[in-house]
Amino acid sequence: MKRIHIKKPDIRGFFTKVRNLKKEDIKRHFKEKKERRQHILEQRRNSRFAKKMQPVYKWMNRLSLPLQFLLACVVNFLIEVISRLSFFEAWDYLVGTPLVFLYNAFMIFATFSIVYLVRRRVFARILISVFWIFLGICNGYLLTKRVTPFNAQDLKVLSDALELTGNYFNTFELVMIIIGVVALVFWVVSMWRRGGQFQGKMHRIIALGGVAVSFGACLVLTNVAIDKRVISNYFGNIAFAYEDYGFPYCFSASLFNTGINKPAGYSEQTMDEISDHGELTKNETGRSAEELPNIMFVQLESFFDPTEVEWLRFSEDPIPNLRKLFSEYSSGYFKVPSVGAGTANTEFEVLTGMSMRFFGPGEYPYKTYGKTKTLESAASALTALGYGAEALHNNGGNFYSRAQVFNHMGFDHYTSKEFMNILQTTPKGWATDDILVPNIMESMDTTEGQDFVFTITVEGHGEYPTEKTLENPEIIVSGVEDEGERNAWEYYVNLMHETDKFVKELIDAVEARNEPTVLVFYGDHLPTMNLEAKDLKSKYLYNTNYVIWDNIGLEKKDGNYAAYQIMAEVFDRLDIHSGTVFNYHQERRQTKNYLADLELLQYDIMYGEQYVYKESGEPVTEGHMVMGVKDAVISEVVKQWDGSFSIYGDNFTKQSKVYINGEKQTTKFLNNTRLDLKESQLNDGDTVMVAQVGSSNTIFRTSKTYEYNGGVLTEVPEDENAPENGRQAFVKQEEEQEE
Repeated sequence: MKRIHIKKPDIRGFFTKVRNLKKEDIKRHFKEKKERRQHILEQRRNSRFAKKMQPVYKWMNRLSLPLQFLLACVVNFLIEVISRLSFFEAWDYLVGTPLVFLYNAFMIFATFSIVYLVRRRVFARILISVFWIFLGICNGYLLTKRVTPFNAQDLKVLSDALELTGNYFNTFELVMIIIGVVALVFWVVSMWRRGGQFQGKMHRIIALGGVAVSFGACLVLTNVAIDKRVISNYFGNIAFAYEDYGFPYCFSASLFNTGINKPAGYSEQTMDEISDHGELTKNETGRSAEELPNIMFVQLESFFDPTEVEWLRFSEDPIPNLRKLFSEYSSGYFKVPSVGAGTANTEFEVLTGMSMRFFGPGEYPYKTYGKTKTLESAASALTALGYGAEALHNNGGNFYSRAQVFNHMGFDHYTSKEFMNILQTTPKGWATDDILVPNIMESMDTTEGQDFVFTITVEGHGEYPTEKTLENPEIIVSGVEDEGERNAWEYYVNLMHETDKFVKELIDAVEARNEPTVLVFYGDHLPTMNLEAKDLKSKYLYNTNYVIWDNIGLEKKDGNYAAYQIMAEVFDRLDIHSGTVFNYHQERRQTKNYLADLELLQYDIMYGEQYVYKESGEPVTEGHMVMGVKDAVISEVVKQWDGSFSIYGDNFTKQSKVYINGEKQTTKFLNNTRLDLKESQLNDGDTVMVAQVGSSNTIFRTSKTYEYNGGVLTEVPEDENAPENGRQAFVKQEEEQEE
């Protein structure tokens, strides 16, 4: 057997060479390396294979444009195979709609025109191909997790998505993704050398003109395709649009088509007529202050009545409390703008009364307009009548930029998970909804008068595992043959059973307050369960369910409403006429040009000249919102036997962080009255405070600051020029770190 001898490395000799290395040696080394490279390239050019291939390369250069279009077709087909998760569905798309396929291929071909600006054309083609296929992979993978395809707006919530990778990917998937990305990067880099270079004469001016012509032709072709109805620039259903019009076009449309385009006929005179000469901006009610009830809206994550699925069976009714409410109070179908995802867009429609159909495909106004500009909402409409406006969500305060958006909408307080002692989570790591009940009650205690409370739950959030996760589920599901699918449905249905319990618990807590109240529950979208319209009793994927509970004797009046109509409907039943868009719905619903004029109104308020506000002024000019309703309180600092320090006080949560002399410390949360500092030291003269910290190190709210001396805390006077505790200081900081 042959022995393998491993030569012992000459470490001493290596360092001796390094010490004696001269500048001339380095120059000679790189010169020799370059010469060796040139020699290798020369050998390749003069090799027998290269000589045989020279006529082929010559013809390929002459036919580079048609060959490049063929490559674009191949890349386009691969994207559709990945996006549709099926070779045969991609083939049906190609054969069934060849013009759409060729149009998308031409879009990819236009991007390939850039290769003529560089010599390393093979490498450039590889890079562009990898870019498009990577986008297709992102789309295909997201479609395994949700119904909404990958679009440009997902890039704007990337910081939020990165926080939730543990909820969407298991450890194995994360490892494989990292390995795959690293391997791809290495392969692409290796092709920089191996791809070779174009040896002919470069005509960069002509090439630049060709690039301009390609992209110009793409724009012209797009307009022609829209005019001939080959494609459409309106996506009533973004998931179906991607299937009908192809990924390249739809993704590009979501990238460049945002906001609301100026509608035909927009003018001051038109808006004066639509606003009824300013009457729409009125804020009034026929009820006295004593008769006005609390108004509470609760958005239930991924909720709909599971019995709406035609073939699903249950060991018992999964939502008995809501079922009873459906029979006794006003209820019906609730039309939402998205399926499987897009919580913030349903939320936007409910709070503003505006329809998502007029925005760019796949857009999130929370991440575009609402993040930087003030916007009239139900909060501003009701505060004009003396209501307090509270928002709550048992998820991160920065998620979907809610901390900024709610401030711009005119809310008084926003209590996010950073202010909640969340002890219970679902198997997938989402906070359970029972924590919301005491926090809602605390929020309502901040005002003496009526409250508007808007709550977003999170317990029902996907994804729903296909492996057996619940050992002893309360609800047993049948009617599904595939075991993995049955496990997912069983997990989801039991989450809805917990949602049903939360609904009863909240109603019981509201009834115990003995205050006149109207409480609206609704689902934000269907769950990500690959449902089709034929599977549902309503035969419509955009229907969830709602119910309006009250203790003031409202008449039961069932009906189906869109998310952007529900607030106006509730206001109307309470004889409340406040908020420009809500007043519009009350006066114009089911009238001629209802939706066309709604588009004009939305454009005027958000992107136009705001003619409707010329007499009354904007309802919201600046935010005043405070995060949370309670300060963290420091009562004492105790030095422990091991030399570490503990902070004692009240209202601490897992997101409470101790700051010493303005620097954040590694903080261990023990309970709501104690925080431990295992790695920090306190010296006489140091300042101490506790802050509620969100993602991107956003400080939402702080305690008072104290000076530490010999175990005694002395309150440090606040700087009169500093922002009020918990107010707008956090907004600018979060923007700077996220953008």
